[in-house]
Amino acid sequence: MKVNTQSVNFNADQKLIDFIQKRMDKLDLYYDKVIQTDVYLKVENTSDKANKIFEAQVNVPGDSFVVKKQCKTFEEAVDTAVASLERQLKKRKEKLRPHL
Repeated sequence: MKVNTQSVNFNADQKLIDFIQKRMDKLDLYYDKVIQTDVYLKVENTSDKANKIFEAQVNVPGDSFVVKKQCKTFEEAVDTAVASLERQLKKRKEKLRPHL
C-alpha cells in the first residue's frame, strides 16, 4: 500500500515513518482494495501533554475514510487510529459482501 507521510512544522525521523508504514500495511488484511493513504503528523503548541496529532485519509474505490487522533506520542496515536480504521474497513467489507 502506498503511504504518503507529511509532517507539519517538524521533521519526522525514519523510524517513525517505518512504524507508520508497518501499521498501515496491516490494513490490507482487513480490506485489500485500499488505493493509497495520506498521513499528516502535527505537533500542537499547547501546554497539554497530548499534543501529537495523527491524521490519516485512506482512499478506497468509491469512498475514503478519515481518522484523526490526538495523543501523548505518535506511536499511541497511530495504534488507536489504525484500530479505528480496521473497524471501518471491516464494516465496509461486510456491506459489500453479498448476503446469501
